Amino acid sequence: MKIDEVIVYVEGPSDKFAMEKLLNPLITKKKMEGILIQFFEAPEGDKKESVLMKVPLRALNILRNKPNSMVIAMPDLYPRNKGFPHQTFNELRDGVLDQFNEALKRKGLIDDERLKARFQVFCFKYDLEALILASKEKLEDRLETKNLAITWRIPVEDQNHDNPPKYIVKSLFEQHGKSYRETVDAPVILGAMNYIDIVNQCQQCFKPFVDFLTELKG
Repeated sequence: MKIDEVIVYVEGPSDKFAMEKLLNPLITKKKMEGILIQFFEAPEGDKKESVLMKVPLRALNILRNKPNSMVIAMPDLYPRNKGFPHQTFNELRDGVLDQFNEALKRKGLIDDERLKARFQVFCFKYDLEALILASKEKLEDRLETKNLAITWRIPVEDQNHDNPPKYIVKSLFEQHGKSYRETVDAPVILGAMNYIDIVNQCQQCFKPFVDFLTELKG
C-alpha cells in the first residue's frame, strides 16, 4: 500500500511541538522517502474527547479524498473513561475504531478494507510526559539539578491513572522552584533527545507508534 502522507492527531500544542522536535530525524528521513508526516492538534472541545470522538469521522473524510494518505489518532491514555469506558490502551483503541467503523457504516463503506487499514490508533501512556521521564538527564539539565527529589516507576510507562507522568513532572518543577510550561519545556527537553533512546525505554505504547512510522513505505 503506497502512502505519501501521514496525518497524526494529538491532543494539544505541547504534544504537537514535542513530537515535531523529538521525531525530526525520522520525519526528515521519511520525507526524503516520499512520505510527509504531520502532527495536528485535536479539533475544538475537550481535547481527549475530540481525538476519540471527532477525529474518526474527520479521518474518514480525509481518507476518502486522499487515497494515499493515512490518519493516526494518538490521544493520551489518561484520564480514563472519557468519551467511552476505557482504562487500558486496548480498550481505548477498540473504542476509537468502533467510532470509525460506525462512520464507515453510515457512509456505506464498512467493507472497504483499504480505508480501514489507513486509520490507525496509538496513544501516549499515560501522557506525553512519560517521554520526559525517559529523558532524565535532559530533565535534570532543564531543572539545573542532578538531584531529583521525586522518583517514579520504571519502566516510565508503568505509572497509573492516579499518578500520571504529567503530575510527576509538574511536581518536579515545583520542587525546584519552577513552573512546568508544557508547550515550552516539553519540546526543549525532548528536542535534545535521541528518539531511539526514548523508544528503548517506552516499549509498551511509544515504540509501536515509532516502529509503525519507520516501516511505512512511500
